Order: sequence, then structure tokens, then C-alpha cells
Amino acid sequence: MLSRTINVIAKNSGALRYFSSQSNSYTLPDLPYSYDALQPYISAEIMELHHKKHHQAYVTNLNAALDKMNNANTAKDVAQMIALQSAVKFNGGGHVNHSIFWKNLAPKNQLGGVSPDGPLADHINKQFGSLDKLIEKMSAQTLAIQGSGWGWLGFDKSTNQLVISTQQNQDPLSISGLVPLLGIDVWEHAYYLQYKNVRADYIKNIWNIVNWKDVAERYNNAK
Repeated sequence: MLSRTINVIAKNSGALRYFSSQSNSYTLPDLPYSYDALQPYISAEIMELHHKKHHQAYVTNLNAALDKMNNANTAKDVAQMIALQSAVKFNGGGHVNHSIFWKNLAPKNQLGGVSPDGPLADHINKQFGSLDKLIEKMSAQTLAIQGSGWGWLGFDKSTNQLVISTQQNQDPLSISGLVPLLGIDVWEHAYYLQYKNVRADYIKNIWNIVNWKDVAERYNNAK
């Protein structure tokens, strides 16, 4: 049951492509650019550690939790299935969030930081006044996260509105009923080796490599 829930979350966020029904396990997605491609805004060392170690750990632990969940389901061990839910949510969320995050970024020579146009730009201007005002508001809310978490720009299908939201730890935005469009990871492993404790500088600089083309595609699909 819970593994099907993860599949729904992954499908809604674009991470389902990294699930293999044949092996019944998730796999680490390749980055769409090299580890050093986002410099100087995010160092190659951070990107390699973040992708190969942290994201891989979420995938490995998710697969292990789902295997245990399947065994518990076969044994009709409801108590064990309930006990495993937090591990599936945490590691499944980590996999889903990072699968979005990598595509939300792009090197400068691949349109990283280039402002959106078309329907997404029109919606941003109508709702927030300008892209700069959206960035200012989302940056402030993301900076204010206590501890580890994510800042998100999401889309609410029920109101046809863009929503700036934050999530603690690895909780995926979709559990709030929103479609994730753009996420900013503010776990310390995402920036500390380069920015130390100055989270504000990391958030300020990451806008230079936001892949607005990817964000616009997610927006168009959500609509």
C-alpha cells in the first residue's frame, strides 16, 4: 500500500522514471550536467557528494524499507508496516525531492538563470508583480526554515494559484496537495562545504542557475 503511495508521489513529481518495475527498486538518476557545471555557484565537490552519497543513500534506504514493507505485507504484519512508514516517507521524499532539484538547476551555458517567459512568466507577474518579487519572497521564506528542509514554488490546481511553501526534512511538497515546480534544498549538505553557515548567500546565488525552462514545463504540465 505505502509503496504504491510513493509511486504516486514520484509520478506527480517526475521521479517515477527512476523506478524499475522489473527490479522492484528505485535507482539513482544521472545528473543532466557534470559535477563542475554549476560552478562557481555550487562547487563540484558539493555536487558530487550531494548526488553520489546523499541522494544515493535515500535510494538505497528506500529500497531496503520497501523490501521490508513487502515482507511485512506478505506476513500480514500490520504493526511492522506501520513502523516502516516513516522510513519510506523520509527516504522516498528524499529521492523525489532530489530528482526534481537536479533538473531545476542548469549551467549558465544551458540557460541557467535565464528568466522564464510565456504562461509561467505571465502568471508570476500577475500574482507576485514581478519575478524579482517572487524571488525575494521565496528566498525569505526559505531562509527562515529552522533546521533542515526545502523551500518550494508549487501550483495549487484547486485555486489555479502559485504557492510558496516550505517543508521540513524530506517531506515532499505533494503531501500538501501542491504540484512541485521549483525546490531549493537547504539541508546543510547542499551548501555547507562552500558557504559554511551563511545560508543566505547560497540562496541568493542559486537563482543564477535556476532552470526556468524546467520549471515552466512543470507548470504547463500541472495546468
